[in-house]
Amino acid sequence: MKPPPFDYHAPRDVAETLEVLAASGEGGKVLAGGQSLIPLLNMRLAAPSCLVDINRVAALDTLEVEPGGVRVGALARHAAVERSPAAARVQPLLRAALRLVAHPVIRNRGTVVGSLVHADPSAELPAVLAVLGGSVRLARHGGATRDVPAEAFFTGPLESALEPGELAVSAFFPSPPPRTGSAFQEVARRHGDYAIAGAAAVVGLDEDLRVTAARVACVSAGPVPVTVDVTDACARRPAASVPWDAVADAVRGNVDPEEDIHASARYRGHLTGVLAVRALRLAAAEAGRAEERAAGGVTGGAE
Repeated sequence: MKPPPFDYHAPRDVAETLEVLAASGEGGKVLAGGQSLIPLLNMRLAAPSCLVDINRVAALDTLEVEPGGVRVGALARHAAVERSPAAARVQPLLRAALRLVAHPVIRNRGTVVGSLVHADPSAELPAVLAVLGGSVRLARHGGATRDVPAEAFFTGPLESALEPGELAVSAFFPSPPPRTGSAFQEVARRHGDYAIAGAAAVVGLDEDLRVTAARVACVSAGPVPVTVDVTDACARRPAASVPWDAVADAVRGNVDPEEDIHASARYRGHLTGVLAVRALRLAAAEAGRAEERAAGGVTGGAE
């Protein structure tokens, strides 16, 4: 299989990249890790008139870690973020999810921002960005930038708020408040496959270890990551006495999975509730340790 013909550009800096994208209009496509784009090109499911290879733009290969969160540049590879101790201290859900992404050889090339822009509702990282309330920074020629929150960034299957001429330059994953834990659970036919169902969870506790905030973002449960706030269903109780069956029902009532060759919609819906509760319980267990982790502090800087 061979891709359709296209013009190839390999800019050396961000300004040149934005200039090429502006000139390319709707026909421009950015190549970073290429782990999704190259197969689409070879199967002729994508046919850009211009391919903009950003792998020589060193300014985009950044990983900035500060107490407020983790900002991942457009060329930061999955593996680099996964292996960063500083990033894991500030936002542990990133590492937990990245370990489930494909296989090491894919993570060595694939990029975090590229996965977000690809906007596959079966992928892990869109769910992480959604449950954390993160954002994606977009830039265009002329200096204009905008930060798009996760709930507005994912607009449909393989569709995002990225407009022609724009470049996703970074993504921001905010750090959790004190006494907050997180977890990621999924089921796939084989490790590294896209998940049949999955859930990213964030749980906050008060000083008496009662659940005061609980959110999940569900994978393979709709056209975009489906975020469900289940704080009320947790009834402000300690995790050991939360009515978890009611929480699972609340999650299932908000998802709309599709049937395919791997699973029926009914099975996916049931599994989503099960995995959401597993992730929430793990997150609640971690929340008791989170305050101690935050008290250790993280020095801001770039890796």
